[in-house]
Amino acid sequence: MNKTPNRPRRPSGQEPDGPGVPARRAALKLLDAVLRRGLALEQALDSAASGLAPNDRGLAHAIAAETLRRLPDLDALIDSATQRPLPDDAKARFALRIGLVQALVLGTPGHAAISTVLPLVDGGPRKLVHGVFGTLVRQGATLPEPPTLPDPVALRWHAAWGDQMIEDAERAIAVPPPLDLTLRDSARAPDLAGTILLPGHLRLDEKAAVPTLEGYAEGDWWVQDLAASIPARLIGNGSGTALDLCAAPGGKTLQLAAAGWQVTAVDVSESRLARLHENLERTGLEAKVVAADLLEWQPSELADAVLLDAPCSATGIFRRHPDVLHRVRPSLIAEMAALQTRLLARAAQWVTPGGTLVFSTCSLEPQEGEAQLDRFLGSHSGFEIVPITPDELPQGITPREDGTLRLLPGALIEAGGLDGFFIARLRRS
Repeated sequence: MNKTPNRPRRPSGQEPDGPGVPARRAALKLLDAVLRRGLALEQALDSAASGLAPNDRGLAHAIAAETLRRLPDLDALIDSATQRPLPDDAKARFALRIGLVQALVLGTPGHAAISTVLPLVDGGPRKLVHGVFGTLVRQGATLPEPPTLPDPVALRWHAAWGDQMIEDAERAIAVPPPLDLTLRDSARAPDLAGTILLPGHLRLDEKAAVPTLEGYAEGDWWVQDLAASIPARLIGNGSGTALDLCAAPGGKTLQLAAAGWQVTAVDVSESRLARLHENLERTGLEAKVVAADLLEWQPSELADAVLLDAPCSATGIFRRHPDVLHRVRPSLIAEMAALQTRLLARAAQWVTPGGTLVFSTCSLEPQEGEAQLDRFLGSHSGFEIVPITPDELPQGITPREDGTLRLLPGALIEAGGLDGFFIARLRRS
């Protein structure tokens, strides 16, 4: 059995990789990290792409991400051309996934796609890989549109949300999401082509390198998906104290600071807080930033507003992070839900009477949203839902009957879609 290695090695004395091969080796490492070791794609990138030039690093990431978007369909195609299915962790299967996604999706010429993946199976079944690839290309093989969700995900989401959600999710996974900008001052919109779906938020018509866009150096905006901007919007403008808990990478902190709040931003990850420090400096906004574990940290005083964008499975951001479709298991969802319960109970203690608590998760799992809120309200009688109103949301988005908000993959799909979220606004009596 030829298994994909944890650290792919070339035989001693082998010639150095030819042009294009190092990026494919890095893509192989990324796929191995996600599919076998359960790591997040972004988490594995630095190690997998170590030593690569920026363009090769970007190519490796693009190959791995597109493979993860279309993994069930790629595997079905491979299995259609072999006498018996290759093991899931076979080196040959990984190489074929990488070669086929380049040829069928990314537009790489067939000869370049196969020549750059064959070195990945040195010491393995190169003839098999070459033969299967050639057979499929000669047959004019294609991948279905939209892509197919992995069976475990489709079954779980269908049980929670039904047929339409699955159709919408498959449409959403087909293409990376658009680039959204939150404006520091809605009266100073940059001269960029895009659509205003909510005041103070611009969805660009085309993607571009972020630092090259007008207004970046001046700190006029920051990148933030429209859905991710809604929790802080629900707190509104104010001059009192606000806590942004689990704050990194910091878009919500910037929103609260721009809205006039005296913000304390807390996150356990110093490395992820680095981007918040950079954006505060770039935008000229102010906030106190604390690196601490919320299960141990305590504020010095109660806050008028508390925003808990809780750690979660992150299945709601599958459009931009397709690795979650393959590495998130029910055990992780249960683990994250248990952590949220503890964090929400602590956050509730830090809200001043009459103050606002906003709870949100970028998850499509009811355990991390609706069920979590029900559990909290059942044990915290001093809190009540403050209903979200339609005029606080993009046109076409409506709150649930109980006043909370559930964003599914079909939300604004014709306008580019939204990340999946659950959001609830509460008031302490």
